[in-house]
Amino acid sequence: MDADAALAYAERHALHALLIEVGGATVLEHYANGYDAAKPHALYSGTKSFWGVTAAAAHDDGLLDLDERVAQTIPEWTADERHARVTLRELLALTSGIGFGGLGAAVPLYEKAIATPIKDEPGERFTYGGIPLQVFGAVLARKLEPRGLTPHAYLRERLLDPIGLHVGAWRSLKDGTQPLPTGAFLTAREWLKFGRLVLARGAWQEKPLVREASLAPCFEGSSANPRYGLGWWLRPIATPPDIVHASGSGGQAMYVIPSAAAIVVKFGQSASYKHDAFLKRLLG
Repeated sequence: MDADAALAYAERHALHALLIEVGGATVLEHYANGYDAAKPHALYSGTKSFWGVTAAAAHDDGLLDLDERVAQTIPEWTADERHARVTLRELLALTSGIGFGGLGAAVPLYEKAIATPIKDEPGERFTYGGIPLQVFGAVLARKLEPRGLTPHAYLRERLLDPIGLHVGAWRSLKDGTQPLPTGAFLTAREWLKFGRLVLARGAWQEKPLVREASLAPCFEGSSANPRYGLGWWLRPIATPPDIVHASGSGGQAMYVIPSAAAIVVKFGQSASYKHDAFLKRLLG
């Protein structure tokens, strides 16, 4: 693993932070352009990486099944034949048939997301966007009402607090709710903790926090896009084939590489940064 070559590439692309951990030991930690170990950074769509894992935890808790239909919880979706067939798995895999949109400042409130038309046949096309995550948030919010929890409170209580992960800030929408597809601000060290949970296949300090079998679908592609799981991108380079990564606008990334027992967090602000170019330098 060539950390120096990876750092040199990242520095050419407006690097803010690079943190590399291998076998539980820090190999490299570097900050630039006004960032340091204590300053949270926007994850942008890297925020999506939380929700497939949250769905796995909710499955373990008996709250949901990935293959249940959205319409079981959102009765508004029973009236239209396409809506009626969409599953939670398809929302998280971005294959629900909902068109492009709902990114950045355009993330809709739950009710507006629910009212979005289905453009394509569910399961047949991968379309990147934020609206499906907001629909999933609406489903989870309704399922959590008896517990008095929001999706974000459940995420914090069920996953983040047990691993000691502190979110620096989270954007709020105009109704006071927090978005699911974007909006989290974390330090590199804090996001890395989530990578440790993934690397350990849902275990924390050798105790299962999420069942491995429940977590596995997060890292399985769909027929519409074999390289995207549930909030995670898969196999950005051919070798090793087990790399998964969370990705956000501007070059935000967390790479989890099980075969190397490695986790890498990279923050920056560059449209020219390429995941494959960085990984090829890192892994030789």
